[in-house]
Amino acid sequence: MTDSDRKKFYITTPIYYVNDKPHIGSAYSTLAADVLARLHRSLGEDVLFLTGTAEHGSKIAESAERAGKKPQEFADENAAKFSLAWDILGIAPDDFIRTTEERHLKAVNLFFTKLKDSGKLYEGEYEGWYCVGCESFKKESELVNGLCPLHNRKPELVKEKNWFFKLSEYGPVLLEKIKNDEFRILPHARKNEMISFIEQGLEDIAVSRRTAKFAMPLPWDKEQTIYVWLDELFNYCSAIGYESDREKFDHYWPADFHIIGKDIIKFHCIIWPALLLAIGEQPPKAVFAHGFFTFGGQKMSKTLGNVIDPVELAQKYTPDAVRYFLLREVPFGHDGDISEDKLKVRYNGDLANGLGNLFSRVTNMVEKFFDGDIETVKSPKDLTEVTEAFYNLDFSHGLEVAWQAVAWADALIDKAKPWELVKAEPDKVRELLRNLVALLADLALKLSPIMPDTANKIRQHLEAEKIVKSEPLFPKVN
Repeated sequence: MTDSDRKKFYITTPIYYVNDKPHIGSAYSTLAADVLARLHRSLGEDVLFLTGTAEHGSKIAESAERAGKKPQEFADENAAKFSLAWDILGIAPDDFIRTTEERHLKAVNLFFTKLKDSGKLYEGEYEGWYCVGCESFKKESELVNGLCPLHNRKPELVKEKNWFFKLSEYGPVLLEKIKNDEFRILPHARKNEMISFIEQGLEDIAVSRRTAKFAMPLPWDKEQTIYVWLDELFNYCSAIGYESDREKFDHYWPADFHIIGKDIIKFHCIIWPALLLAIGEQPPKAVFAHGFFTFGGQKMSKTLGNVIDPVELAQKYTPDAVRYFLLREVPFGHDGDISEDKLKVRYNGDLANGLGNLFSRVTNMVEKFFDGDIETVKSPKDLTEVTEAFYNLDFSHGLEVAWQAVAWADALIDKAKPWELVKAEPDKVRELLRNLVALLADLALKLSPIMPDTANKIRQHLEAEKIVKSEPLFPKVN
């Protein structure tokens, strides 16, 4: 079967600013997309999983200047950090797009040329507050005591002549597509939030700036640079050949899922689909906007010194442990509080004493009682609910169901006492261990999208000619 015959699944993350290294929030989005990509690949689908870096704009230019480097040199170094971080965390994208790449620059130029030809752009004067940290304009009502609530800094008052997009015309069509789920917004609370926002009336938006640093010029007006957020949004199209390979673009577009944080939902669920409609393209099929993490009840920030480095955690506790913790601890889509202490509790409780201990107990008994030789049978537990939950981005529930099976198996062993029973009734013990080996094999299969290394270790061990007692999957930590 060729790729064109298989069902396609195109999933993306936001692209991340290279003014800083990867953090727990960017890892969360990218991990969720990786899990979905792995799951859909296992179903035989033609999967394209995209992530990347955003490298234009004043924020990057200022960060590069502080580092004593040219913007492109600075971007090159930090883009490599993101690619390395995803590799360490076991995240395997099919493509990594950078907004300074030629394929992206050409596609954005074509996009803006089509946008101007659509008649949906006009020149006007803009006056308002611009937050360099967000790379976006802010309404007075969005500021808290005159400061950007996300960056705790005062935005710049900007007054300049710009090009504008007639976003105000797209309210009715967006409402229709969102309400009938032609364009799905998840979770449901975010959908209602966007409906309410649109019903209050949309305003036209500036699509260019006169004063931005390290940004793309408009194709027809070199004194104006493209508003960096619009340049970035188009990465989802430039990566699949919008300018260079129309056949590939038509195959993968529209995207099946954009995975994003809730802070950028208006860009992805209002501005982005409207821009696509203006140039005659379909909006993405779905956007899932997940929540935020706090640390000890406080927002994570470099100022407070409570930013969690996902790479350091992966190197200390294993990538699979971090993947498990992030997707188990907080239901995807909700806000939640995390800490290294909470990770340690999950690691020792769920992984070392839970799955890891069960695997050691079973493999030890198979080797000790039956010389590592055990027949293959069907799993005694139906774990379909695990896969269904992952498919619907309910990762925490899927993992909960899997660990209920682990607890069930442990209880079964404790009740049967096979170490005593084997002397009088070895056939009953063999039957018990056959079932437990089958359950572990099925758990490995079902958990592989979230814990690929662990699943692979379990499978290799159980598929060997003889099963021997395993080394601890997750050695306990103090």
